[in-house]
Amino acid sequence: MLPVMFKNSWFPTVFEDFLNNDFMPRANTTAPAVNVREDEKAYTMEVASPGIKKEFCRVSINDEGNLSVAIENKFEHKESEKKHHYLRREFSYSNYEQCYSLPEDVDKDNIEAKVEDGILTVTLPRVQKEEKKLSRNITIG
Repeated sequence: MLPVMFKNSWFPTVFEDFLNNDFMPRANTTAPAVNVREDEKAYTMEVASPGIKKEFCRVSINDEGNLSVAIENKFEHKESEKKHHYLRREFSYSNYEQCYSLPEDVDKDNIEAKVEDGILTVTLPRVQKEEKKLSRNITIG
């Protein structure tokens, strides 16, 4: 039986040194943060979208009945400003699209969405179930 080292401090750095160099740049893509709340009337989904206008957001129900949320990059690079030269430029926007399976009790016809203060809020109202009356008269035969 070979001895197993559970903690090896050089092992991860070998891969990091190999992969994180100028020949293989790191991907800086991340999905926006999503919060989901629930109460007795609705589910509320909040998607972080700082600096994104409502024209760039799309919320829809696809053919499978899933909620599709898309945030599209409409950022235009304007070369007309030659006065400034960036030494470092980190602002970047990427397209995002995600489909979410909806619970069975969502009223798909009344879903609402809005963008406010850098947050895309999608309200998914719940179908209000009518409580069935359990009491009834039984005929004696």
